[in-house]
Amino acid sequence: MLKPKEIAILAAKALDSKRGKDIKVLEIDEVSTLADYFVICTGGSNTQINALCDEVEKKLSEAGEEVLHREGHRGGTWVLLDYGCIAVHVFNAEAREFYSLEHLWADGKEIPLDGVVTAD
Repeated sequence: MLKPKEIAILAAKALDSKRGKDIKVLEIDEVSTLADYFVICTGGSNTQINALCDEVEKKLSEAGEEVLHREGHRGGTWVLLDYGCIAVHVFNAEAREFYSLEHLWADGKEIPLDGVVTAD
């Protein structure tokens, strides 16, 4: 059984493997009961957003973690993958700027991803 931080890092690696942009992992367990971690990423198109989410689901499923809920799949601007202890948010650029989760959850702690994901 993976720890929440390990799940978040695995999700970030999956997003990176499909060329997700500006990947961030925020530790929010001390400021929210929604989740322990948010993983945030930008996709360049609806097709890429779906491919990014599919890859996260595949890699986490292989690790024994199944998605509890997937929201926004058809909308194409923002998809949320809920794993209970982590939430993966994949946006197009406009939706990411509009919702500004990094700003909204600024009291959370950003987890360094050096060596985990490639630089944008």
